[in-house]
Amino acid sequence: MPGDQGLDGRTPILMADGRTRPLHSLRPGDRVYGTRLEGRYRRYVITEVVRHREVFSTAFLVALEDGTRLTLGGDQRMLSDRGWKHVTGAEQGARRRPHLTTGNSLMGVGHFAAHPERDRDYRKGYLCGMVRGDGTIGHYPQGRPGRPYAVVHLFRLALADLEALQRSRRYLDGFGVHTREFTFSEATGRRRRMDAIRAHSGAAVGQVEVLIKWPALVLREEWRKGFLAGIFDAEGSCSRGILRISNSDQQILRMTEGCLRHFGFRSVREEPRTPANLPVSVIRLDGGLRERMRFFHSIDPAITRKMSIAGMAMKGDAPLKIASVVPLGLKAILYTAVTGTGDVIADGVVAGASPQRP
Repeated sequence: MPGDQGLDGRTPILMADGRTRPLHSLRPGDRVYGTRLEGRYRRYVITEVVRHREVFSTAFLVALEDGTRLTLGGDQRMLSDRGWKHVTGAEQGARRRPHLTTGNSLMGVGHFAAHPERDRDYRKGYLCGMVRGDGTIGHYPQGRPGRPYAVVHLFRLALADLEALQRSRRYLDGFGVHTREFTFSEATGRRRRMDAIRAHSGAAVGQVEVLIKWPALVLREEWRKGFLAGIFDAEGSCSRGILRISNSDQQILRMTEGCLRHFGFRSVREEPRTPANLPVSVIRLDGGLRERMRFFHSIDPAITRKMSIAGMAMKGDAPLKIASVVPLGLKAILYTAVTGTGDVIADGVVAGASPQRP
């Protein structure tokens, strides 16, 4: 077994829930993404970490054209456009073996975006997107002539995905809005079960209204990220490789487009093709898997099923050409993992995770 394998422990690894974790934090049994060759295409699949260990290896820095920087051992294998290659090697002699050169490109989507801070601004933005997208809120007069007049206060959020509902409830609780959870509708042959949270006091409903107000001044970065996460959890979908956010409210649509544009995403608005009382427009994200992954990681929605890439074909359309392979002139503590597929997705590229993988 080669002695200089491994990657820097801080390298983000793509987990089965669509998020990332640093390599050093992995443990046997963790579910991660790997790849498998199926027919003509290599596809993303979910696999498990079998072994994980710390190694002391001679370190190299591999730089890619998209800005990705990887610190790894010289015996580490990476998937290139010309197959599996070691980081270093030679054209002849005892060290002769396939190795990376500046003529190669690595396979994957490239550098992973950092996750948001999830600070107070992010949480307010998330609630704004979620409640405006999928919630019910209002104050409803009750009573008849000659009978006492009353106002019923109501906030309700009903969802089929518990991850988004629980995040919303947790965020509301942090702002002092306490809600009660209940079953909104049972599952049927055509519909999933829906759970909900609600509040009935005037003070609680009023506080929710304050939290979801459109910001009057400059939008903060984290608020924008939270809003995109909330509106995507509420009204978004990602199927057949297409990410969409749908709504009939023009202000919500404009805010969504503005936030996407702020972070450099390209999108197209698809107007409804048939007339309706509430015509629903669709905002479609452009840019393929690379941009969808950047969207998921930079805004961090709650619903993991919408972030799944299992079964998707890997395509080499990212600018992952190798710019340089430079020895760092030192030995460093690196980490290796063995998985069921023999690889992991390390900062957006495919890294070998088994000494036996060809």
